[in-house]
Formats: sequence, structure tokens, C-alpha cells
Amino acid sequence: MIRVLLVDDQPLLRSGFRALLDLEDDIEVVAEAADGQEGVALAREHRPDIALIDIQMPVMDGIEATRLIAADPVLARVHVVILTNYGLDEYVFDALRAGAAGFLVKDIEPEDFLHAVRVAARGDALLAPSITRKLIDRYVARPLRPGVVTGLAELTNREREAVTLVAQGLSNDEIADRMVISPLTAKTHINRAMTKLHTRDRAQLVVLAYESGLVTAHHQ
Repeated sequence: MIRVLLVDDQPLLRSGFRALLDLEDDIEVVAEAADGQEGVALAREHRPDIALIDIQMPVMDGIEATRLIAADPVLARVHVVILTNYGLDEYVFDALRAGAAGFLVKDIEPEDFLHAVRVAARGDALLAPSITRKLIDRYVARPLRPGVVTGLAELTNREREAVTLVAQGLSNDEIADRMVISPLTAKTHINRAMTKLHTRDRAQLVVLAYESGLVTAHHQ
């Protein structure tokens, strides 16, 4: 059973998402919150698999709520998915930096929404290759602030190569083809890299790859 927490200040949207999720046999909405502060408290109380969090809310916004959830070791298994009206905007970058596993636009089709919840629950980052490529386009277009990233020196050459390909928007199957290895081995390289770099998921791996300078515009 996939346990979901809904955090949005609009009751109508919350009830709409809840109605959709409650129809599914494998998904259960365990709690609802109208602001980020309440959302963080309910995340600690219920330990959901997924926290669907709106970006713009009163009291505490979704980015700060995401940051608090991602920083709490007790909530390490909670995958935050950001809900946004605007698609790929500055808030989304901030949310990914804060620890979100991905994001959904609120006008998403119902079947895509349900698929996304299940993907996030598996621990896969909710960044389709097309979305990752949009992220990359934006990162390439903006000034980067390379910083010292703990664990970068610990990566093997193969792990570094896998991270570079993740950051270029390739799926595990595409990475396997490119590196001439099995998809399972590709996933292993990526998981080991995430452990060494202390990233929660693939989304953070993409952000870190660019912000550390591991991947730059010339990779595109």
C-alpha cells in the first residue's frame, strides 16, 4: 500500500487529488495539510511514502517544508513530490535543491498523476528524460556556482560516467547501452554514486552534477 500525504492550501484541489487516489486499491491518503508547517508535522506523525506538496502556501511554503523533511533522518523514506501550477520555474529548481524527488504540474492527466505517484513510491526520481533535459537546458543557460561536493573524489570512473549520463537525461536502459553494461549494473553504479554523494535520489544527482561542475555545458 502506497501511503500519501497531501499538502496544499486549496481545499478543492486537495479533495480532487484525494478522490482520485482513494479510487486506487494500492494507494491510501493518510493525511491532509493546508500549509507546510502542518505538512511537516503530519509527515513526522504518519511517515508516508509520498508527500505531495504545493510550492506556494501560507505559514510555510513548500520549499521550506521539503527542506525540513529532507533534512530529517527519521523521514529518509519520505519522497517529496512538488505540485506546481507553473511547470519548470525557479521554484522547481529550489525545491529540487531542497530535496524533492521530482515535481508535477497540477493540470496533469489523472492517469499520468497516478503513474507518477507509483513511480515516486518505488524510489525512482520523478524526472522523465524530457524533463531532465529541460532542467539541463536551464542549468546550461544560467551561471553555475561550482562548490566542493563531499564524496566526488570517491567515485570510480564508471560511477562518474554513469552520473554524467544521468545528468544528460538518459534513462537506465540508455545508460546501459552507452556504457555497454546491463541495466541492472547501470542502476548499481548510479545507486552507489548516490550513496557516496549523499543524494536522496536521481533528482538530487542531476542538480549536484551541475552545481559541482562534474557536468558542464560542453557535455551537451
